[in-house]
Amino acid sequence: MTVLTWPTELPRPERNSWNASWQDPRQKRRGETGGPRYRRRFSAVSKMVSLSVLLSRAEKGIFDRFLKQDTDFGSRLFWMPDPTTDGWALLDEAFAPLLDEAGGPLLMSAQWLCVFGDDFAKETIVGTDFRMTFSVVVLP
Repeated sequence: MTVLTWPTELPRPERNSWNASWQDPRQKRRGETGGPRYRRRFSAVSKMVSLSVLLSRAEKGIFDRFLKQDTDFGSRLFWMPDPTTDGWALLDEAFAPLLDEAGGPLLMSAQWLCVFGDDFAKETIVGTDFRMTFSVVVLP
């Protein structure tokens, strides 16, 4: 099985729409008295992320093709750059960027294995651009 890759032509997600939470791996047990008790139900915990991207008309076509054709309306797995890590500069103890021999910053790299989540892509128009809001499930 080949895993798809998020299109590199698409911009980073917007910061103001970012929302992430962990899947709850606990099972609640009721006792006869006292407060609730929990036990671990499973160990592989997924992360649910809601996000949006602001797209030009050309980028919207790329996103639509990726969603509809490539992932078969969100049913196939894909690799996506982790927006919280990928492309950010590595920092030293004083929070200054680490540099390579040419003086350029060393950048971190991280990928997520994802599938489109329950909150399927919603489209709104912002001026001449398109805001696509959707959720992904980041697999462990």
